[in-house]
Amino acid sequence: MVGLNPCLAQKTPKAHDTVTFYLENDVFTGTDREYTNGIKLTWISRDLSDYHELHTPAWSRDFIDALPFVNKPGTVRNVSVSIGQNMYAPEDLERSDLILDDRPYAGITYLGAGFHAKDSRRMDSFEINIGIVGPHSYAEQVQKTWHKFIDTTEPKGWDHQLKDEPFLNLHYERKWKLLKSDFGKGIGFDFIPHAGAALGNALTGINTGAQARFGWHLPNDFGTFLIRPGSDTNAPMDEDDPRFYPVSQRLGCHVFAGVNASAVIRNIFLDGNTFRDSHSVDKKPLVVQGVAGVAVMVHRFKITYAYVYQTREYDIQKEDQEYTSITVSYSF
Repeated sequence: MVGLNPCLAQKTPKAHDTVTFYLENDVFTGTDREYTNGIKLTWISRDLSDYHELHTPAWSRDFIDALPFVNKPGTVRNVSVSIGQNMYAPEDLERSDLILDDRPYAGITYLGAGFHAKDSRRMDSFEINIGIVGPHSYAEQVQKTWHKFIDTTEPKGWDHQLKDEPFLNLHYERKWKLLKSDFGKGIGFDFIPHAGAALGNALTGINTGAQARFGWHLPNDFGTFLIRPGSDTNAPMDEDDPRFYPVSQRLGCHVFAGVNASAVIRNIFLDGNTFRDSHSVDKKPLVVQGVAGVAVMVHRFKITYAYVYQTREYDIQKEDQEYTSITVSYSF
């Protein structure tokens, strides 16, 4: 097993864009509560030497150039744009009254703009998210329509969801390829720690963790992560990636496992609205997620399936949470 050389020169930049679809849901774990659904679509640009190669608006250029951590000279840059929605619900969906001893109903719909700088061993991501929490996130309509379609319990308590609140959140995360090894015949291993911070009226806190991968034809990227700002890491680093091998060799498979621990100062989905009275619960200061899954590479697709185990987020939560995560990425 060898460590990456800090002086390793960046290989040929990738002249391809990547689109990733994320879906997270607890239906396959037999529950319908807590964080019950998340969906996200992200576009990641081709590799850039400067963010403004994408013809960024003139008014934004000074702001982008002043962003910390992601303007290091000599790094390859990417821009990402995301749209997504998450929804949260108490355990008893059939109750129409306010359930004081369970979390609030809540939905969030958001847009994200990310700026990423990377070399062969490190990736820095700074993401800005704007959106709305509350009825105009339309999470209620999505959940009710989906439950009607699959003929399951109608959620009856959305009248007590968090109230409308626009939000602005800033996120930073750094990932390292701390270890990387090649056992021959395409078999490899890598280890990718991460650490980050969030600031805003939706979420404020810090997080850290790591992911390990082992398999055949590992993708040359920074891992597969759950839906969260700064997690858009599926774009290949360069042309030395199975997605860009000769057509007959564009196959790969690997397993991965990881952990993420978050120290939470503010979480609007538990603390309630910032400027208005709303239902809330007492959150726990530390939440830990464990993830294990499998990924396959076919042509220019990367497809992953993962099981997620998460410790309790608030004091009166009865059980830890389990859900599954699916991602599908395509580079073109």
